[in-house]
Amino acid sequence: MADPYFFGYGSLVNLATHDFPNPHPAQLKGWRRAWRHTDLRPVAFLTAIPDPESQIEGMIAHVPKNDWAALDEREWAYDRVPTTHAVTHPLTHEVEIAVYAVPQGRHTEPSNRHPLLLSYIDVVVQGYLRTFGEDGADRFFASTDGWEAPILNDRAEPRYPRHQQLKPVETEFVDDRLNRLSVSIVQTA
Repeated sequence: MADPYFFGYGSLVNLATHDFPNPHPAQLKGWRRAWRHTDLRPVAFLTAIPDPESQIEGMIAHVPKNDWAALDEREWAYDRVPTTHAVTHPLTHEVEIAVYAVPQGRHTEPSNRHPLLLSYIDVVVQGYLRTFGEDGADRFFASTDGWEAPILNDRAEPRYPRHQQLKPVETEFVDDRLNRLSVSIVQTA
């Protein structure tokens, strides 16, 4: 029987947010990232969207004993989608890989009422910086749609449940890249 793994493309790339074993950088072909909102959450978050022309980098990690319960709970607003044959990874044994994505038709564009959280962006970019370096983090920004959405600056009081403390150089990187994208950052009330 093949070992179960997940492919993470957002906060799951940041190993400080979970303790799933045997993590490895990987690529998922035929998918793209997008910031989206669903009625299941008050803010926008990342989802993977099928796109035959795209490929995204991320992290695979093992799901011990095929026990998906904790990960399904963490990713409760998503569906778990089999993607084994779309993932390029360094493992040499047989694995089954799934990605979490919100199905088309169950999400909408972010809005002022449902913004992106800066604390969430920080966590994701920190993970990409630590795993893929600055070039990889730049590829994250380039392969993600939805940067025209408003971003709520919640750094002082993070709303993202798995927020992390960034090093000053990481914060500067995030701020610089968001500035290059000319995003709209709104302050918390």
